[in-house]
Amino acid sequence: MSQADQKAPFRVALTGGIASGKSTVADMFADLGIAIIDTDVIAREVVEPGQPALDEIRDRFGEIVVDASGNLDRRALRKLVFADSQARTDLEAILHPRIGAETRRQADAAPGPYHIIVVPLLIGSPLRQSADSVLVVDCDEDLQIKRLLARDAETIEQARRILAAQSSREERLAIADFIVDNGSDLEATRRQVRELDRRFRRLASARN
Repeated sequence: MSQADQKAPFRVALTGGIASGKSTVADMFADLGIAIIDTDVIAREVVEPGQPALDEIRDRFGEIVVDASGNLDRRALRKLVFADSQARTDLEAILHPRIGAETRRQADAAPGPYHIIVVPLLIGSPLRQSADSVLVVDCDEDLQIKRLLARDAETIEQARRILAAQSSREERLAIADFIVDNGSDLEATRRQVRELDRRFRRLASARN
């Protein structure tokens, strides 16, 4: 079969605020047999020891962001970039081109009628332009803060700074074609995912 004869996959960009439950929702789609391309996973891979990105991060931020084993100290780096907008911009300049290239490579190779690309910072990302539909995982900010305190943030002030450094909930909802409300129990979320899976399959079939 020639490349021209192949059906183009339907691409869904999945986004949401930090600690909104993006990974939980992506895992539910994976359970339904859908290919998941997770830019967070790719971001971790491109900064592994020996990768050029890690050397550039060390040059920009210093040895403080590399632990004794030579791995990226994510907590130390997170503190720097969420406290300094220029530091965050510099980090994005190092990582985003590499993440984007690998994301597109994996998406082009993904099987199935549609696939999910998990992009936490979708607003302003060029990956948004390659998506056929945007799915936003949503919950209220109080729940995000509660989850952050249990997972990443050391203080409520740090949790609020992390949220403030991202796009607002209103901005994310404004670009949504579909929304998963992840503020309730997991079974309610799973029901929404199953219905969206049916809709995405229909959309993919209709387009091709």
